[in-house]
Amino acid sequence: MLQATATKVQWDPDKKQWRVRIEFGDEVIKRLLPNSPKDASEDSLRSLAVQTAKDEGYAVEPERVEITR
Repeated sequence: MLQATATKVQWDPDKKQWRVRIEFGDEVIKRLLPNSPKDASEDSLRSLAVQTAKDEGYAVEPERVEITR
């Protein structure tokens, strides 16, 4: 599994869902986090971001996930 260089989670106001952005060098993967309420806890968002990255073949350390509210 490749180690992601950056992982960010932010609220997408147009889609009304959280979006995770996984970066590995110049490659960027963006995925929505369905079924996540706007007031979801940071721990929940981190877990979803880590699982989404894992599903895409990337390793992410939960403490390195940046969350923007």
